[in-house]
Amino acid sequence: MSEVNTGPSLGGWTRFVTARPRLSLLVALVITALAVFAGSGVADRMGSGGWADPDAESTYATQALEREFPASQPNLLLLVDSGSRSVDDPAVAAEAKRLTDRLAAEPGITGVGSYWGTGSAALRAEDGREALIAARIEGDEKTAAAALDRIAPEFRGTHGPLEVSLGGPVAVQHEMQDIIQEDLLRAELIALPVTLVLLVMVFGSAVAALLPLGLGIVAILGTNAVLRGITELTDVSVFAQNLTTALGLGLAVDYALFIVRRFREELAEGAEVRDAVGVTLRTAGRTVLFSALTVAVSLAAMLVFPQYFLRSFAYAGIAVVLLAAAAALILLPAALMLLGHRVNALDLRVLLRRGRRKSGARDGSGVAGAFAEPGAGWGRTAALVMRRAPVFALATAAGLIVLGLPFLGATFGTADYRQLPSSADSRVVQEEIRDGFPGSPSGSLEVFVEGAATPAEYADYRSRIAALPGALGVDGPVTSGEHGYFTVRAEGEAVGQEAQQLVRDIRAEPAAFDTSVTGTAAVLVDSKDAIADRLPWAVVIIVVVTLLLVFLLTGSVLIPVQAVVLNALSLTAMFGAVVWVFQDGNLSGLLGFTATGDIETTLPVLMFCVAFGLSMDYGVFLLSRIKEEYDRSGDHEQAVTFGLRRTGGLITAAAVILAVVMVGIGTSRVTNTKMLGLGIALAVLMDAMVVRSLLVPAVMKLTGRATWWAPGPLRRFHDRFGLSEGEPKPVAEGDTGDPARPEPAARDRDTAGV
Repeated sequence: MSEVNTGPSLGGWTRFVTARPRLSLLVALVITALAVFAGSGVADRMGSGGWADPDAESTYATQALEREFPASQPNLLLLVDSGSRSVDDPAVAAEAKRLTDRLAAEPGITGVGSYWGTGSAALRAEDGREALIAARIEGDEKTAAAALDRIAPEFRGTHGPLEVSLGGPVAVQHEMQDIIQEDLLRAELIALPVTLVLLVMVFGSAVAALLPLGLGIVAILGTNAVLRGITELTDVSVFAQNLTTALGLGLAVDYALFIVRRFREELAEGAEVRDAVGVTLRTAGRTVLFSALTVAVSLAAMLVFPQYFLRSFAYAGIAVVLLAAAAALILLPAALMLLGHRVNALDLRVLLRRGRRKSGARDGSGVAGAFAEPGAGWGRTAALVMRRAPVFALATAAGLIVLGLPFLGATFGTADYRQLPSSADSRVVQEEIRDGFPGSPSGSLEVFVEGAATPAEYADYRSRIAALPGALGVDGPVTSGEHGYFTVRAEGEAVGQEAQQLVRDIRAEPAAFDTSVTGTAAVLVDSKDAIADRLPWAVVIIVVVTLLLVFLLTGSVLIPVQAVVLNALSLTAMFGAVVWVFQDGNLSGLLGFTATGDIETTLPVLMFCVAFGLSMDYGVFLLSRIKEEYDRSGDHEQAVTFGLRRTGGLITAAAVILAVVMVGIGTSRVTNTKMLGLGIALAVLMDAMVVRSLLVPAVMKLTGRATWWAPGPLRRFHDRFGLSEGEPKPVAEGDTGDPARPEPAARDRDTAGV
């Protein structure tokens, strides 16, 4: 192989890492150490809510009630169990009143009330053995959580004849946050060693296998530092840490597989280490950059939504994608410069090779097992699919659509205590209140009223609300000046369909004063409306930018459209499974969760953005190699076969490893996290093993050479601004451009692996 002139064409970052690799790694080590310090304690600064629209009517009413009538918005409930006695027993009542007074004296606690002080039937269990003390912890989620940590040990447990347990929204959210952090640590402990084993199988070298893990750790630590900074400016959901771990490891593996494969390919063909790094960055490096942009755009689309739950995933996702790409394009080349041929060292597969011929694989050129071997298997698959392209295209598309049909019956709700495991203390309390009390103090609706009104006008409005379907009863009004509120107890679950319809009915009811409705069901109704309003914008952003990026990669008008449509098809199984499993409850016993009859409203949006981005990640890898071969040979079918042969095993290996990470997250005891992990794992595997292996080659066969068509102006635009993984074309003698390396046709294109 002739020498490659890498100098002028590599760009500043490439010249830096190839000239000073030790300095690059040292700087990275220092930055990573600073990130560990900067990101410490980030989870403690995160919230466990974020489903509400901050500009919605329910948010306005909640803030107004908290300001004017703190007692109307209890977020802490003390469930008082009197054992065999009645809650009206004098000794029980005396001890309960002492507890109520102690709670009212705690700093940051307001609006304290109890059955023994108000006599409200809603605060007394129907069997007369339990009653409630209700209060509001002031401040935001972080302040409320800190206050709960302070007071919980003093109030939970035995007090004379009473046994006290803590519940309410604050307790539920706090316990959910603690469980998520514990589960995330366990998921990391599961995923890291399994990922390392798979990487050794894929790379065949312990040294090479450690590289993507290192990149992933750098990306995760760096993202934690970024999120720590963002928490100083806005709210961030604790759920976003799960995405940080999954994408940090998954994308680091993807990018490292692609770059190390190309580097080892160049070494196997006789290139010097510096030249191999240069060619790798000029080809695979550009594809990695393109891939990172497509994933980042998909995640950035969540910024259009007002809920900070979704925006948090955009913050975490964009940061971890860009950091993973930066690590792959700066740190990994520096490490490869220092390792050189030692990247193939410590081949642990020798323990599994007894009985195999020693000449079965070239040193450093192959990949273990069937995962990423660029042999004839993937080529035969491509050939078979293209011979029967109409059959494979129709059968695969129809099968994916059928798998997605359950999503047509999706019902959307919000996260509540049922997300927690059945043994969680706050869930036990909430279920006791739900089953044993005539109405949930934390699940009722509040109607905030403003403006002067007569007692007769209040009475008329109250009677009309009480007559609405789904209303169990109406308390109030409680008034102060020109402000007041009614409390409406709804039938069924706090976020059930009856409660949601009651919200709409109350809002439609005319009144002589201004009204605004809040409560859990009202927050859900407003959240669903906000998502429906912003979802088209998010889809447009993803589709338009994806079309542009794929066009810049391929120069084709048709391929970007195919990419968007086929990516959408790859997500159908995920959405169908979400409804069939998590909404309808199939496999709930096996997976260990409680089916609620709905799915959290924001989760499909999140899963779409993440899974679509990851599908484009794999799509870019495949299309870049197809485009490279098509530019070289001009043979459309050969290009498709070549692309699948070179990337089929690579994409499958990356998908399996990412699925392992997501399944680790899917072992969470919190239902939403379980749904996120298992759902995306399914989407990734379906995309890699069905869409990329069967549907893409079948569709590209059907579209033929027209696949690469573009009108003249767009083709000239691509010639000037487009990027691809292909090598530079040879230049004529006397040209001032860089000397080009030989055409890929002069190389053995079927021998190199990872």
